[in-house]
Amino acid sequence: MSIGLLSLIVIALAVAGFLIGRARALSKAGGDIRRLHSLPNFYGQSVFLFTAVPALLLMAAWLILQPMLIEARVSGMITAADVPEGSSVGLVMSDVRRISDGIDLILSQGDLSGEDVARMRADFSDVRSRLATVGVALGADVKPAVFEAAKAYNSASSSGRLMMSAAVLAVALAGMAFALSRTTADFRARNVSETFVRALLIASSFIAILTTVGIVLSLVFETVHFFQLYPAKDFFLSTIWNPQFRGGSDLGILPLLWGTLYVSFVALAFAVPIGLFAAIYLAEYASKKVRAVAKPLLEVLAGIPTIVYGLFALITVGPMLRDYFAQPLGLGTSSSSVMTAGLVMGIMLIPFVSSLSDDIINAVPQAMRDGSYGLGATQSETVKQVILPAALPGIVGAILLAASRAIGETMIVVLGAGAAAKMSLNPFEAMTTVTVKIVGQLTGDTEFASPETLVAFALGLTLFVFTLGLNILALYIVRKYREQYE
Repeated sequence: MSIGLLSLIVIALAVAGFLIGRARALSKAGGDIRRLHSLPNFYGQSVFLFTAVPALLLMAAWLILQPMLIEARVSGMITAADVPEGSSVGLVMSDVRRISDGIDLILSQGDLSGEDVARMRADFSDVRSRLATVGVALGADVKPAVFEAAKAYNSASSSGRLMMSAAVLAVALAGMAFALSRTTADFRARNVSETFVRALLIASSFIAILTTVGIVLSLVFETVHFFQLYPAKDFFLSTIWNPQFRGGSDLGILPLLWGTLYVSFVALAFAVPIGLFAAIYLAEYASKKVRAVAKPLLEVLAGIPTIVYGLFALITVGPMLRDYFAQPLGLGTSSSSVMTAGLVMGIMLIPFVSSLSDDIINAVPQAMRDGSYGLGATQSETVKQVILPAALPGIVGAILLAASRAIGETMIVVLGAGAAAKMSLNPFEAMTTVTVKIVGQLTGDTEFASPETLVAFALGLTLFVFTLGLNILALYIVRKYREQYE
């Protein structure tokens, strides 16, 4: 039974439990709701919760633990003789999972006779040919022992799904029966429902924290695995990026980090002044009519997909910079460059800076403006000496948001800056960033056990640490100026 169908059955049982629980409560009260401790819907909600929540939690835990247990069991069937030279157990287990998924696809077609299924489960060559028909191509070095492990993996997965379906439905029915047995006129159903809602709110408040922890742990574990296969010194200090999936790779992060910082600097150098000046004009100088038209038009830039910005960089901005600046000045002949990606990314970042800064400037109390005018200051002096210092912590936050957005951008860099991993001061040369290479290393027919793929996690963790450092620096600046102006 599929996960979706099982979930729908559990929800259907819970809905039925709601209706039965509500009707049972009214029946116990003789049809007079004044004799009930809680409103009838609370009794239905109690049955709904006892039916759905334990069953869904069991299903979630089962889906997490089952693959881990099956993986540990099946990997023990792979011996050193079954691992091809230059490969690893992790790569072989990838083949096991692919074959198991392919067997599921073949069996799901429903046009196989019992003899076909028996022959397929016994004859490795027959399975290889059938797998090719469903798009699962196997290399010549896949051994029969791997096929046996795949059969065990597939069988264990099928049995696990069947047992999960039975256990989840049993828990759902048991929960419904337990809740209905407690449904009496004196049962405090409202307290049960409100306690669940409180627990749901608490769990929701931890989602962001748990998500962050999960992201960090996944990056850390895979990064540790990468550094077991590739020297950390070469990764952090090498100036050469040349991944070769056949071995002999140079995976130095410095050229990627340089490209990331260079493109982000150009983007921020373009976006921050324009965005900040636009925010000051809209907040302090523009009339209500102008503001009502200009601000929505400016914020439209934030809604344009980044792929559209990338096409704009590739087709318009890149050739223009090449023809009017790079070639006449002898700085390059390519339309893909740091300047191309930086300028287009800067256009994308303008609303991030302007919109947030505008809201922050408008939040400065009017009394501060009136006091400045009362002392004889002009409007420009008030903006420079009073409003901007008071709004500076928020403006720093807006710039930080724009910087984080610039560091994490991918599509504009792919189409505008190219994919050349090198270190150069010439802004009209093609370079690349960390995010582009993360995508490149995880795209295509790659195996997660090779250093050329695992390097993506090391790149991601490095970028995460770098962004965290920027956040800490910005927090220090914000707190310093808040103490001065509050």
